[in-house]
Amino acid sequence: MFIGHYALGLAAKRVAPRTSLGTLFVAPTLADLLWPIFLLLGWEHSHVVPGPNPFLTLWLDEIPYSHSLFALIVWGALFGYLYRRRTGDTRAALVIGSLVVSHWMLDFVTHRRDMPLYPGSASLGLGLWNSPQATIIVEAAMLIAGVAIYTRVTRARDGIGRWGFWGLIAVLALSYVSALVTPAPTNLTALAVGGIIFGWVFVIFAWWVDRHREAMPARIPML
Repeated sequence: MFIGHYALGLAAKRVAPRTSLGTLFVAPTLADLLWPIFLLLGWEHSHVVPGPNPFLTLWLDEIPYSHSLFALIVWGALFGYLYRRRTGDTRAALVIGSLVVSHWMLDFVTHRRDMPLYPGSASLGLGLWNSPQATIIVEAAMLIAGVAIYTRVTRARDGIGRWGFWGLIAVLALSYVSALVTPAPTNLTALAVGGIIFGWVFVIFAWWVDRHREAMPARIPML
């Protein structure tokens, strides 16, 4: 799961309108922002097995601290608590915590059996990745829905808010397509460094664009 996580961040703007899209991108992708750091530190382990299915070339051998359900509940509670303490927005804090945990739920559906419940537990996964076509359809549908929700509850204040937003969506889509057609990585260090860089580029891009958009006023139903 890649753009599906960002799709949830886009959709979450509906229930957390005052929260930056950058923050709403960090929350559902926090596991993937932590994973390359833990990989470089040697706390987690992966290896590459080239093959015809681009979703199955990277094997996640040990990911207890970035991707286990227990770890993400802890990370989500911490992130939500810090956000609540900084902003006083309890509702948004709950949304952020839920988005962090949502990463495990989506990966559980898509991954092979490599998603642990807690460090040291057996790993689970329903294996949607076994069908690249189904995976692409599901993620594309999620992104379209996320974009539709975000554009319905926000509006551009200027050209950056309008065209920058569509540029962000284009970058996400092109990155997804590129990952599908690019040969399997051979250097895990380079993969981890690239993951850190691109993960934060998406976050910063989203933060910048969102600063040039504003929440739409709530609609009052006609009596």
